Amino acid sequence: MTDKSLRDLRVPDPQPASPEAAAPDAPRVEFPCDYPIKIVGDAAPDFEATVVEVIETHAPGLDRRTVNAVDSRNGKFRSVRVTITATGHEQLQALFASLKATGRVHMVL
Repeated sequence: MTDKSLRDLRVPDPQPASPEAAAPDAPRVEFPCDYPIKIVGDAAPDFEATVVEVIETHAPGLDRRTVNAVDSRNGKFRSVRVTITATGHEQLQALFASLKATGRVHMVL
């Protein structure tokens, strides 16, 4: 090894300026689009209705046929899957925040 190669190893990699620069091949979502969401919370008779109510405030015109609720194997949790028409990142962030703010949602995927 030469002294030059040692110095090159010590130079930190430059940090990308933006997430796009870090992953130029990253898939980009084009809005508007159909956007599937899975919401997980404690199993309760009104959990699905609560989730749908919150979703409809952010994505009016929700097709109720896309709503599917399933209990976990032991019945402790319930997942609600729904497909919305997403209009932008801001809409999705506000929707996710509202779902978490209910205090009943454990995870949004």
